[in-house]
Amino acid sequence: MSRPQPLGRADLLAPLTPAPGAVERVGVEVECALLDPATGTGARYSGPRGVRAVLAAVLERWGGEPEHDTGQLTGVRLPDGSSVTLEHGGQIEYSSTPASGVGGAVDEVRAALERLADLAAGFGLALVPGGNLPFGRLADVEWVPMTRGAAMRRYFAGLGPAGERAPHVMALSLSTQATLDFLGPEDLTRKLRMQTAVAPVVSALLVNSPLLEGRPCGLLSHRSWAWLRTDPRRGGLLPPALRPDVSAEDLVDWALGIPLIHYRTADGRYHRAPDGTFADLLRDGLPDGTGPTAAHWAAHLSQLWTDTRVRRTLELRGADGPPAPHLAALPALWTGLTYHPPSREAAWELTRGHTAEEHRAARAELPARGPDTRLGDTPVRALAAELLRLARTGLEARVAAGLEPPHVPAHLDPLDEIAATGRTFAHQCLERWHGDLRTDPARYVAAHRI
Repeated sequence: MSRPQPLGRADLLAPLTPAPGAVERVGVEVECALLDPATGTGARYSGPRGVRAVLAAVLERWGGEPEHDTGQLTGVRLPDGSSVTLEHGGQIEYSSTPASGVGGAVDEVRAALERLADLAAGFGLALVPGGNLPFGRLADVEWVPMTRGAAMRRYFAGLGPAGERAPHVMALSLSTQATLDFLGPEDLTRKLRMQTAVAPVVSALLVNSPLLEGRPCGLLSHRSWAWLRTDPRRGGLLPPALRPDVSAEDLVDWALGIPLIHYRTADGRYHRAPDGTFADLLRDGLPDGTGPTAAHWAAHLSQLWTDTRVRRTLELRGADGPPAPHLAALPALWTGLTYHPPSREAAWELTRGHTAEEHRAARAELPARGPDTRLGDTPVRALAAELLRLARTGLEARVAAGLEPPHVPAHLDPLDEIAATGRTFAHQCLERWHGDLRTDPARYVAAHRI
């Protein structure tokens, strides 16, 4: 068998270019916990009431193609192209098919999550979205038997303090994400720079993980705090994307300077990659003497968890997931800002002056302060109010163009209230926890389940 040709620059750029004929669509992914309704603790992977059993029921009743890791069921690709997959701690994620707008994507997600919640209820489990699993201990998690997960945990453990909260992110965090499109090099520049510049404002507005192990953790977003301690080189801020002329070339150069965590061999198993950057791998090769392939490079790009993860699409992943009634707020915000050129450019002009150092300082502050964070000298709440106005203008323009149903701009209403009052989803959660929920996990699950 002939050895593959070494990766060239064109090979490295290929997965960072849109598919031929790309159009602007909206995808939504929602990570949920499967919780015991009485105790609030997350379901284990195995057993008759485990996550694997729920996933097997999805496959049996909904059809589709199973995804396995060394013989263990870890996901289902559904007949319509959507999917139900597992995260490392047993969180279950529904990923929609790309829709022409927010309205269609949200309708699909809500219908699918209601079906999934009904199915999970048959196993005595509640489906709960949000920012994290609020009950149970990390030590009690049964890791989903994905070989890449074991490789990742070894990698993060080797980083010392820079990776110390990675297990919490892997096992206990939840999010709601939007996937949007770019249509060419200039479109990538304009969309990515804006998304990066406003990302800490969005994350501060959407804080929603104040409980951990059944009690307030002293933060509004434990998830955001933990991500700061999960190899910050590959998460959070995408430094080159703050440049006004950021390009796919810049993203390649940045990604080459970061290590590959794991790679997959022909037997389906994942292995820890050698120490050093991806550029070192191109020079020195893998342990078996072969050079990295296009598949290794694609895997590397999937192991980068910046607020916007760029591949053939733009995946917005930085914020905590909202509570169930308000899941549509996040994709509505990002779509309104990204797909309406005047709103997009105004958002960029509003936030472009902030440096990488100011972004990092805001990210360090926002887990505790939420919208009271400052980005440089600017209060985040003031920025958030203006961004929400721009997003609403963008959505209203899409309604006028026939791209969205009339009700879509109203998805921003709960975020407008947060910007006006400072009372975030996390604050609302804590008020209820000490109020009508009486610090009772069963009451919490009943209030937050789908």
